[in-house]
Amino acid sequence: MAVVRTVLGDVAPEELGVCNSHDHLFFRSVMLPGQELDDFDAAVREATLFAEAGGQTVVQWTPHGLGRRADLLPGLSQQTGVHVVAATGLHRAEHYPELPQQDLAELFVQELTQGIGDSEVRAGLIKIAGGFHGLDQHAKWVLDAAAEAQQATGAPIAIHHELGTGADAVLDRLEGHGVAPDRIVLGHLNRFPDHQLHQELAARGAFLAFDGPSRANHATDWRMVDCLAALAETGYADRLLVGGDTTTARARVATGEGPGMPYLLHTLRPRLTRRLGADVVERIFVSNPARAFATTWK
Repeated sequence: MAVVRTVLGDVAPEELGVCNSHDHLFFRSVMLPGQELDDFDAAVREATLFAEAGGQTVVQWTPHGLGRRADLLPGLSQQTGVHVVAATGLHRAEHYPELPQQDLAELFVQELTQGIGDSEVRAGLIKIAGGFHGLDQHAKWVLDAAAEAQQATGAPIAIHHELGTGADAVLDRLEGHGVAPDRIVLGHLNRFPDHQLHQELAARGAFLAFDGPSRANHATDWRMVDCLAALAETGYADRLLVGGDTTTARARVATGEGPGMPYLLHTLRPRLTRRLGADVVERIFVSNPARAFATTWK
């Protein structure tokens, strides 16, 4: 039976409800000094505001070594009533002062099946990253390990695409290792608003994530609604996901400048409903995430 692995245990896919398919409650990177997401109370307030707006699940894409705070996630989930899915995996090399020395696939499998670090909290997906318009050696190393871990566990794989590029190369490599496209979530595609490419990726069976709406540093994000509409209008409404991708303290609405997690529901969802209709929006926020993040664990 397919289930979603949350930080409080496995749940039926239909229990996810309204889902923020890509965000961060905790995140720390050398690339973002002074903007760490590491305050538990601030994370609780942000998740509470998301819940008050109608949100029921947050999928945290923070991978290994970037301050996931797996030890705090169960308490946050219990306190706010929001389901939380944690991630294993590895980001681009520049986010780390040093990289793991152990076998990556073994590390990913351990965190998916046994627990993250010293905790008993298990990851529910593998988060990795491609390169800019292609795959460098680091990306190939991580993708190959993710594919091996996916084949061993059945876990979904979610990918950061640098400025939205290189998704076709990532999909080629993962499929080459036997990963089924419907186990793959291609992220940040709004940052490369090529409708033809998006339709080609969707036709191959992958899920397409459009995340980080209204970020000032990504001028293409205003094209997000057009990208989603183009895919829905060509028959790919069942492949679409959206997420907030809050990566800095400043981007939180509870303690920063926003727009934060609630923006997805109080601003983006009504816009999408007016453009795409309630049925498509229900798929984007509810039924598609339930399929994308559920798996029959091996």
